[in-house]
Amino acid sequence: MRHFLSSLGVHQVFRSQDKYPDTLNSGGRHVHVSLRKQLIAEFIGTAILVTVVVGSGVMGTNLTDDTAVALLVNAVATVAGLGALIWIFGPISGAHFNPVVTLWAVIRGSISAKGAWFYGVSQITGAIVGAILANIMFGLTAFQVSTHQRVSLGTFIGEVVATSGLLTVIALLGKNGRSASAHLVVPAWIGSAYFFTSSTSFANPAVTIGRIFSNTFAGIAPSSAMAFIIAQIVGLACALGLLRALAD
Repeated sequence: MRHFLSSLGVHQVFRSQDKYPDTLNSGGRHVHVSLRKQLIAEFIGTAILVTVVVGSGVMGTNLTDDTAVALLVNAVATVAGLGALIWIFGPISGAHFNPVVTLWAVIRGSISAKGAWFYGVSQITGAIVGAILANIMFGLTAFQVSTHQRVSLGTFIGEVVATSGLLTVIALLGKNGRSASAHLVVPAWIGSAYFFTSSTSFANPAVTIGRIFSNTFAGIAPSSAMAFIIAQIVGLACALGLLRALAD
């Protein structure tokens, strides 16, 4: 792995003057971590996150036929898992686990475009592996494609709201010097958006892609996933506009 990354020149991806790959870092501490370790952290973190989302969805539906209770099980597990992952991996990679968050870091100038590309590949690969792992744990076919159609005007808007809110929360935590609380505040936003958005707050292109590969409670059909990802990018644009308005 080390020799492969070196051959691609990715150890020079982050410029020396760049800030630590931010957003969900260790509360402002500047820690030198090799890109290899950052990519491993993003891969593992995103894989575990999707395993939590998909696995808790399967567990919820195994325990009850009540959709509301199953969604609550799914949400609570996701909030707890995401908080732990941010706390653990924040000092290593910034705990993005999300291409939109990484793109936000590019816009901020805290990570290069080339570095973001490697982050994105790690995140998406990890997400797919996480879904397959969850399938295997629950005795399901390892590789499957969801048929769960989720897209509508309402869910599209829900994803815009969920994603723009997530990025605004992250940005304001950083601006106000409260990034050390990210492991509490970011999961709180996601948990609440599970219930107040019609889309149940995917807010993450990598997780959205990963969830294609599990035809279970948390799954999403490929056509719906594409629409959700577009909505998430629109959410990024909305967050930029909102933060610009707040800065004026």
